[in-house]
Amino acid sequence: MNTGMDNGASANKQVKLPDLVPLPGSEREPARNFVLAPPAARQERPEALREEPLEVSVFVRRRSAVPDSALAGGTAPGLLAEYGASNEDMDLVKETLEGLGVTITEANAAKRRLRVRGPAGLLAGIFGTTLELAADPGTNSSGTYRHRTGGLSVPAALEGVVTAVLGLDNRAQARTQFHISPAASASISYTPPQLGVIYEFPEGADGSGQTVAIIELGGGFDQGDLDAYFAGLGITSPTVTAVSVDGAVNVPGQDPQGADGEVLLDIQVVGALAPGAAIKVYFAPNTDAGFADAIVQATHDTPTPAVISVSWGQSEDEWTEQARQTMDSAFVDAALLGVSVTVAAGDNGSADATADGRNHADFPASSPHALSCGGTRLLANPATGHVSSEVVWNDATNSATGGGVSDAFPLPTWQQHVRVSAGTKPLQIPTGRGVPDVAAVADPQTGYQVRVDGQDMVIGGTSAVAPLWAALIARLAQSAGHGLGLLHPVLYANAAPGQAAPGFRDITNGNNGSYNATPGWDACTGLGVPKGVELGKLFTGNQDGGQA
Repeated sequence: MNTGMDNGASANKQVKLPDLVPLPGSEREPARNFVLAPPAARQERPEALREEPLEVSVFVRRRSAVPDSALAGGTAPGLLAEYGASNEDMDLVKETLEGLGVTITEANAAKRRLRVRGPAGLLAGIFGTTLELAADPGTNSSGTYRHRTGGLSVPAALEGVVTAVLGLDNRAQARTQFHISPAASASISYTPPQLGVIYEFPEGADGSGQTVAIIELGGGFDQGDLDAYFAGLGITSPTVTAVSVDGAVNVPGQDPQGADGEVLLDIQVVGALAPGAAIKVYFAPNTDAGFADAIVQATHDTPTPAVISVSWGQSEDEWTEQARQTMDSAFVDAALLGVSVTVAAGDNGSADATADGRNHADFPASSPHALSCGGTRLLANPATGHVSSEVVWNDATNSATGGGVSDAFPLPTWQQHVRVSAGTKPLQIPTGRGVPDVAAVADPQTGYQVRVDGQDMVIGGTSAVAPLWAALIARLAQSAGHGLGLLHPVLYANAAPGQAAPGFRDITNGNNGSYNATPGWDACTGLGVPKGVELGKLFTGNQDGGQA
């Protein structure tokens, strides 16, 4: 069939489009509060959108499936050739699309991705959809975005070869996972180094020789803020490099309660807890294509990072299946290279800010190839590290740690022994991947001291937990002498039901809405908060968890 002839033919009349077949998993619902842009914004002529230059990401199937054994805690760059795309598939996609009049700006078999450029109308025709200009002044800087609904298609010759086409629709995909506490409401707060003491980070390593990649979908940082912040902690400012993805750049917006807060929080937590590590911040558009491309670029960059920290996400049902699978597959590639990925579990409790009365896990935290990071409320002595209380973070419906059971991913092998407690129901085996895996302090009322756009403030949210764990992983990777890859098989190996796992302090009190904290793993704080030195023994075998 061919469902996009009019769009494609109008944009490029000399091209006869081939028969198309549906692309599984590409179905997309209308955006929330979707409305067409005003006629003036659309210039009252549909040709304006059809002729708009557009670049999209096309992903290709693997040469062969990746076995779980290839992901367990090592660095194996050669495996990317074995599990990347075949040259034959890449050539077929390239030749087919070029024959339809578009330009291939990048084709990389290890990434399994082609970047494809052409007029929007032609690309819409090739991929069997119709694009509309929608209004969303609260989300996109231009006040408009491209919008599509329904499924995509691909030329029949590419059936089963192309697995995803991302970027035709550029609606905002994700939200930050941080909360700011008014100064009057913060009962206690901590600097990141104080949390390093409380969570027993190993003293024998500082992240030297490691790179931490941070994914950002907006905002920016100013070097002056970083210099002032780290000078106040008595720490030399780390080396921070901004990397552009799909045209996005570091743009500090002078808005401490906007995306700048996310960017500065992430950098300052990593830099203070792993001061020897280099930090690379990947700025990407807040779209499904931008998010996936940022993960791909960071994973395949040189030097290979020890860990990728992600503090953005959205309820699983707000993603297309093709986008979820593409992101998850990118995390698999990261594990093949020995790269660990930490992701914030969400800040809106078990419902994840949805209004349908059901529980929802946040993605990409629900990916089985990402370390999902939940949140606690912490009362401790910053000077001594003595903890008087640590419970599940839950201030309100939309100020509580995310966590629950995935509707998109099955229960992983390493999580088969966990049990979930929901409401008054007895403990039971989860029906899908359980979220989160780990936790640390996230309550903004017991939050992190940071500096954003010239202002000192306290920020919480699971956004802070992902970079905290990323910094710990960088220190452990330094001690181990290599990347740790997929951490889950090791972390869960000795996690018996109802018992604290080695390397963790169990959190057993509180709830995040529907789910309850219990002894052992739970859908609020996972395995618990880190005991860094003990965790180090799991990966290095050293008694002090530090340098060999």
